Amino acid sequence: MPPPRVLLAWSSGKDSAWALQVLRQAAARDPAAPRVTGLLTTVNATHQRVAMHAVRRELLAAQARAVGLPLVEVPIPSPCSNAQYEEAMGAAMAAAREQGVTHVAFGDLFLEDIRRYREQKLAGTGIAPLFPLWGRPTRALAGELLDAGVVAHLTAVDPRQVPAALAGRRWDRALLAELPPAADPCGENGEFHTFVSAGPMFSAPLAVRVGEVVQRDGFAFADLLPA
Repeated sequence: MPPPRVLLAWSSGKDSAWALQVLRQAAARDPAAPRVTGLLTTVNATHQRVAMHAVRRELLAAQARAVGLPLVEVPIPSPCSNAQYEEAMGAAMAAAREQGVTHVAFGDLFLEDIRRYREQKLAGTGIAPLFPLWGRPTRALAGELLDAGVVAHLTAVDPRQVPAALAGRRWDRALLAELPPAADPCGENGEFHTFVSAGPMFSAPLAVRVGEVVQRDGFAFADLLPA
C-alpha cells in the first residue's frame, strides 16, 4: 500500500516550513509514513499575495521551487468573509481528494480552537488533519529552528501585541530577546507572521530584501522583495 498523500497548509512562514521538515524526517525513517506531495496556500486574488502574511506570489513560487513541491493556490477575494473562505477551501479539499490526497498537515502549535475548527471542517471530506508540531514548547521550538539554520523575516505584525517597528526584522535570537514578556516567540497568538527564505527544507536559500513598511487594517506589513 502506498504511503498517505499529504497536502501541507503552507503559509510561507516558519511553522509550516518546519512542519515540512518534520514530516520529511519521519518519511525518511519510515516508508509507510505520510508523504507531503504539495503545498496548499490561500492567495488574495486582488493583491496577488499570500493571505495575511502579505507575501508576493513570486516569492511563494520561489519557496515551492526551493522545497521541490507543487503549489496548490486557493484564490480568495478581498475582503473575504468566513463563508467565502470556507467555500474556497471546501472546493480545494474536494479537488485534492479526487487526486488521492488523504491528509492535510498544519503547522499549528497549541491553539485548541483553531485545531477544533480545522478538524470540524475536514470531518466528512475523506481528508484527515495532521498536526506534526502540536504541543511542542514554543521557546524550545524557536531555538530548534534557529539552530537548524531557518531564516525568516517578519512580514506582518500586530502592534497591539508587539512593536510595529519589528515588521521587516529578521526572526532571530536578538528579536526574540526584544519581544514583550507576554508575546509567544513563535507568534502563535497572532503577534506576527513570517516569510522563510532559508532552512534545511530548502535546496538553496532565497535572497530577499525588505521594501516598504506600511500600516494597514490594524497591522504593520513589510513588503519583501527578491534581492
